[in-house]
Amino acid sequence: MRFNYQKSFSIPIPDAYETLLWDVMNNDATLFMRNDQVEAAWKIVMPILDEWSVKPPLDFPNYSAGTWGPEAADGLFSSGHHWPLPTELTEK
Repeated sequence: MRFNYQKSFSIPIPDAYETLLWDVMNNDATLFMRNDQVEAAWKIVMPILDEWSVKPPLDFPNYSAGTWGPEAADGLFSSGHHWPLPTELTEK
């Protein structure tokens, strides 16, 4: 899916935190998690993180920062297809 904000809405794209700050100033918490949601999420995630710190996966397809991702990701598509590079997604 390719989405172009400016074409869809015909208005300038908000700066990185403009929407977030606008919501804070207007007391609109709809984009924020409630405290109980945050606590519930950590109760789910922390046991996983704790286990990974004790026994890190041996075959985790990690990759270095600044690269296009692990080579294992290329195998997710059938032959002839590929992940689009960010430069391929920009519309001219």
